[in-house]
Amino acid sequence: MTLIPDSIASLLQLQQQHLDVLLSLLRQELAALANRDIDSLEQLTVEKVKLLELIQQTDNQLANTAELAQSKEQDDFKQQVAVLDALLAQCKQQNDVNQLTMEQSQLRLAQFKHELLSSRGKSGLTYTSKGQPAVDSKGKGIKA
Repeated sequence: MTLIPDSIASLLQLQQQHLDVLLSLLRQELAALANRDIDSLEQLTVEKVKLLELIQQTDNQLANTAELAQSKEQDDFKQQVAVLDALLAQCKQQNDVNQLTMEQSQLRLAQFKHELLSSRGKSGLTYTSKGQPAVDSKGKGIKA
């Protein structure tokens, strides 16, 4: 049994570090969503994009490594890939939770907006061509 080449082992370790950071960022994003902290969300989005680019670069480096085909048959390689797959699954699950949280927040805001518009008076409440509630603020003196 041969060992995984150092270049591949270091790339797998680097990928694990990237995925650990990504999972941490996704958890921070959920907290920012819960607190409605727009500034933190913007900063976290920028950091996630940079990190995803690093993950892609590391994947490309790994794919271009000459010893990759031989390493795929080794148990150590398979174990490290299994760890990476589990981390990636956690990241995907956390991202799904964040997406659901954001969608629920948007629905609550839309309901709140509808209630606010409705409270301004039923006579001025209309709907846009897309079915969104809007208030007609033209007044009574305007004729089309």
